[in-house]
Parts: sequence; structure tokens; C-alpha cells
Amino acid sequence: MKPLLEVRNLAVAYGAIRAVRDVSLTVGEGEMVCLIGANGAGKSTTLKAISGLIGPAAGAIHFDGQSITRRPAHRVARLGLALVPEGRGVFPRMSVVENLLMGAYVRNDRDGVRHDLDEIYALLPRLAERRQQRAGLLSGGEQQMLALGRALMARPKLLLLDEPSMGLAPIMVETVFDMIRAIAARGVAVLLVEQNARLALQTAARGYVMENGVITVADGAGQLAADPAVRRAYFGE
Repeated sequence: MKPLLEVRNLAVAYGAIRAVRDVSLTVGEGEMVCLIGANGAGKSTTLKAISGLIGPAAGAIHFDGQSITRRPAHRVARLGLALVPEGRGVFPRMSVVENLLMGAYVRNDRDGVRHDLDEIYALLPRLAERRQQRAGLLSGGEQQMLALGRALMARPKLLLLDEPSMGLAPIMVETVFDMIRAIAARGVAVLLVEQNARLALQTAARGYVMENGVITVADGAGQLAADPAVRRAYFGE
């Protein structure tokens, strides 16, 4: 499979503290890959470095054949990489439709934007019903759907998802992950950061385990789910 994202020997520092050290990973075109680990392992920092929100101290990041190692986030986004941040990051005072249109700010094809907006509403009928409602009045699950829909409006080649299940009721977690699977089925590559290791490994094709800023294990999702060390650490078994 052709690599879409290649991260090589990435290091990220906050002052004197190296939060991420010598991290290497890949995501192929149309592939879903997960990155699991405990709180503070460096997962979110890795996504922020890939998306251009923070600059790496060392290493290289290539996306779709281009170096994006130190490109700012707005330029990375224009290449087709979209981040759905931890906590969803919706604009609470803006309406649902205004939030969705913010996802298309890098585009100038009005007809295409209208078409994609209709597709988002078909994929997520709840958003269609609440299109004029303020985003801050939505439930947590609806806000997560809105954050995903907003990212899709940019027509990304790769979607970075940071803890999409955080704070959601179990039934809403399943709904959100059904949507993630539907997005992947459309050919969008996904790099999923998720504390619910069991669910992440059930959803992804491959996975990486991160501990203390370092990738410690990389394998197929099925192999990781069967690994006794992974099961003890992340499944409570």
C-alpha cells in the first residue's frame, strides 16, 4: 500500500521536556490506523505535530509525497489533512451550518461545497435537523458528529481523530464510531488516537502502542488485540 503519511524519528519538546521521542509511523492511502496509549503518552502531541499546530524538535513528516515537517497548520490543511481535536473544538456561538461551512474555508468551489453540505446532512440527519441551532447547545455526541462533519467539508485525504469517544455515553460512542467507519469506507485515510484500546483495535487495520513518548509496539490490529501485554495494560485482563 502506498504511504500517504510518513513520520520518521519525530521528536517534540515542551521546553526541556521531550514529550515525543524518535516516533516513526505510516498511514497508507485509504487505511485506518490507530495510536493507543495511556494519558500523557504523547499521542495528542504527535497529532498536533503532524497537523502543524506545534513544531517538531527533530524528525521528518511527509504527507502525500511532500515534506510538511515545519509547515504551519493552515498550509497543511490545504494539502488535504484535517484534524478533529480532543474536546471537539466546535464554535459554540455559531450555528451548525456555520460550523460546517468553516470546514470548507480553504475551498472556493461553491457548487461543490453545497453538494458536500447536502452529503453531510444525509450522512448525519441529526445535524440536518439542527442546522440553525447553536453548536454550544448540542449534546456531546452531536458536537462530535459536527466536528467530524466540519472536517469532512475540507475533503481531506487523511483525517486525524483525537479521542473521539471522550466524554460520550456508550450508545453515542457506537454511533460516532459507526460514522468513522463510514468515512473510512469512502476512502478517507484515518489516524485514530483513542484511549478505548479495545474499540480502536476493533476499528483499525493496524495499530501502534505509545508509552512515555515512544512507540513500543507496532502490528496488525488483530495481533495487538491478542497480545497478552496489550491486554493486561489496556483491556484490564
